[in-house]
Amino acid sequence: MAISLESNPNTISLDEFLLLPETKPASEYIDGQVYQKPMPQFQHSIFQAEIVNSINQIVKPKKMAFAFPELRCSFGGISLVPDICVLRWQNIPFMLNGRVGNKVPLAPDWIIEILSPGQSPLLVMNKIGLAITNGSELGWLISPSQELIMVYVGDHLPETKRGSDILPVLDVLGDWQISVDNIFDLLKLQ
Repeated sequence: MAISLESNPNTISLDEFLLLPETKPASEYIDGQVYQKPMPQFQHSIFQAEIVNSINQIVKPKKMAFAFPELRCSFGGISLVPDICVLRWQNIPFMLNGRVGNKVPLAPDWIIEILSPGQSPLLVMNKIGLAITNGSELGWLISPSQELIMVYVGDHLPETKRGSDILPVLDVLGDWQISVDNIFDLLKLQ
């Protein structure tokens, strides 16, 4: 749901948005408007948990990167809460005591969005495009109903991947290869 700020003479800024109480599900600030994300459903939750776990099993032991579910990232005048964001280790905001900080003031290195029923594909595509424009290297848009994944890499046009197509991943994952079928097979819980 979008809360239009254009007709409101008291339009809030990004800083004001960030002072508002968090909503559940999360709200995002894009192009001067506040959008509340849809409540995740079963498939969405499985994708999110399994992809985060798979990535972290590879990159966390080597301190190369870390995958986060539903982490607020504020950059370029917007504030997003990607379904999954992956940050290279050097981009994780660590404090002097070695613990992670609470604010992520940059675009994730890799943004993964899972399209929910009734969610606007154009809004989600815009989110990924804005992240890429502001420094993200890679974006995936997973469409469960169509069993396809739109892939965004740098300034190239998005590519549609299906079936046995191998998906691009961040280089910190080494030779890890995963296909579109592998992603959708996560729904089998095997």
